[in-house]
Formats: sequence, structure tokens, C-alpha cells
Amino acid sequence: MRKIITSALVTLDGVAEDPGGYGGTSFGGWALPYFGEESVRLSIEALAGCDYFLCGRRTYEMFAAAWGNAEGPYGDRLRSLRKLVASSTLKGDLTWNAELLEGDTIAALKQLKKQDGGDIIMYGNPTLLRSLLANDLVDELDLMLHPVLLGTGQKLFADDTPQTKLALNNQTALDNGVTILSYRI
Repeated sequence: MRKIITSALVTLDGVAEDPGGYGGTSFGGWALPYFGEESVRLSIEALAGCDYFLCGRRTYEMFAAAWGNAEGPYGDRLRSLRKLVASSTLKGDLTWNAELLEGDTIAALKQLKKQDGGDIIMYGNPTLLRSLLANDLVDELDLMLHPVLLGTGQKLFADDTPQTKLALNNQTALDNGVTILSYRI
């Protein structure tokens, strides 16, 4: 049985929006100074056990543009993963080894979780994360807590986030000041 692992880059004040600077916000790119060799290695390790990369429309569009032709081990691994895109606005065929989750996304993910195979990983996307939490689909929540305060931007957990009990599974302090907190749900 597959797990759904959600992974998010987040600031100390809870902002998860535009960590890579691809969203065109004035504060975007706040996580880039922290994405060094150690972070790349850990990201590749996290992707190693996964068969699918789950994302919403915006994450798909930003990642396909930023990483679609990127070279190196991280770009290669991202490119090789099958992408599942949850969107009600995209239509037709997708690029970057992606397929649209049409119809009931939650039902499709419940069915996919029952199958044997590698896990499903999702980056960021507060809206999709809240939906997955509300439907008891998240098995693991990995937060990469960055030592920066932005004071503005979309928070990872909004007021409508469902109450969820978490159990700390692992914590790792990186040399660059980022702390990775991994929770089982």
C-alpha cells in the first residue's frame, strides 16, 4: 500500500508561498539560498521511494517551467517521476510526464493508495494539503522550516485547516539553519 507524503518549505512565520521565486511575488525565492548540496541530497533521497509527484495546477506549471529541462540528479529524478495534477481548470494533454486527475481527485487518490508500489509525494500547495488532510489521505508531513521571517504571503496552514494529530517521526538540523521536521499522521 502506498503512502502520501506531503512536503513543504515553510518560513518561521508559516509562509509557504513562492519559496523558489517562480510565482512572481515580491518576496519569492526565499528558500533558494538554503538549497545547497545537503538539501539536494536529502530531496533526492525523499524522491527515491516515490512513483508519483502530486501537485496542483500552479505547482505543476511552475515546476515544469523551472525543472522541466534542468540537468543534474535532482532535475533528472523530478523529470522521471510521473506527475499527477489535481486541477479543475487544466484541460487536455499535459507535458513533463504528467497526467491530469480528472473527476473526483480524492476518490482517485484513495484508489491509487490501495495499490502496491512506491509512494506519492506532494510539494507545498496549502489548498490541496488541507483537502488531503480533511480526507485522511496524508500519511506523512515533512516540513522544512527555514530561518527566515517574511511577514507576508500565503500560510501553509490557514484557519480552515482540519484539526490533525501529528507524531514526530524524525527531526534533522541542517548546517544551513534549516530544520526538517517529519511527522506521521
